[in-house]
Amino acid sequence: MNKIDLTDLQNPIKNELSDFNSFFKNELSSDKKLLDYALRFILSQKGKKIRPMLVLLSAKLSGLISERSFRGASLVELLHTATLVHDDVVDEAEKRRGLPSLNKIWGNKISVLVGDFLLSKGLMIAVSHNEFDFLKTITNTVKRMSEGELLQIYKAKKLDIDEEIYFKIISDKTASLFSTCCEIGAISATDNSEKITALKNYGEYLGISFQIKDDILDFIGKTKIFGKVQGGDIKEKKLTLPLIYALANSDSSKRKSIIKKIRTGNSANIKEIIDFVIESKGIEYSQKIAFEYSGKAKNCLNIFENSESKMSLIKLVDYVIDREKWFIF
Repeated sequence: MNKIDLTDLQNPIKNELSDFNSFFKNELSSDKKLLDYALRFILSQKGKKIRPMLVLLSAKLSGLISERSFRGASLVELLHTATLVHDDVVDEAEKRRGLPSLNKIWGNKISVLVGDFLLSKGLMIAVSHNEFDFLKTITNTVKRMSEGELLQIYKAKKLDIDEEIYFKIISDKTASLFSTCCEIGAISATDNSEKITALKNYGEYLGISFQIKDDILDFIGKTKIFGKVQGGDIKEKKLTLPLIYALANSDSSKRKSIIKKIRTGNSANIKEIIDFVIESKGIEYSQKIAFEYSGKAKNCLNIFENSESKMSLIKLVDYVIDREKWFIF
């Protein structure tokens, strides 16, 4: 497979994405000096803007990109950025995208308040323009993301996650926002319920395949990729699909031994656990499931006529599934 370039995927919405960046920068400003400094710092940490890209591609595939689409893209980007800010506080992270995190520079209190501001800003954009369909979608997403995170924390203490619970966690915690991006993009451009549902499902399956691949990279990825440490999930006692499969397909004594090593949290055990997962074919199994979900995502687009936007969304699935070669979100 030839290398997929993010810029090429953005070609169908290149001009609109540039207009959105200006729109978003204007929305993300404040006359309060300290808050404005913090917001400008966030803007300087340029991510790949995958989520606004999903909104705009979905809108263009469904109809036409409009200012409504920009407002929808702003909503999801504000929500995503707020969760990153709050996550860094919870995780006591010192870096974000290779740069000092907001909490490292200004402390936890200011960081939490900035995250709250970002969430409230998104709500204000929706309410001030009567975007109540957006609001309904985004608030359900916040609910799902919170429930997914709490379920994962609870299960990390008990270490009894099975596949059903794992998929519930990643669907709520990760895939829900991907799904929301595509649903809001479609809603901004069409009233066709079949198209809206197809893109909503596309985003859900894309998000699931993304998270499974992310969990695979925790076992086989480079030692450090943009601050992601190999074996980090094990250290945090997170049971992800490769490990869940390996445990489910090992004998009782081996399973108890591995669970005990995870529970102790001793870094010296990480390599042994990774080797156990690889030998038990946990990586192969997880890769197979990730490809199944990527196929489901592509199939959701079958109802749409061929176009540049459709091709970009198809290629984005491959971009996600092979990203250890090219990029990290």
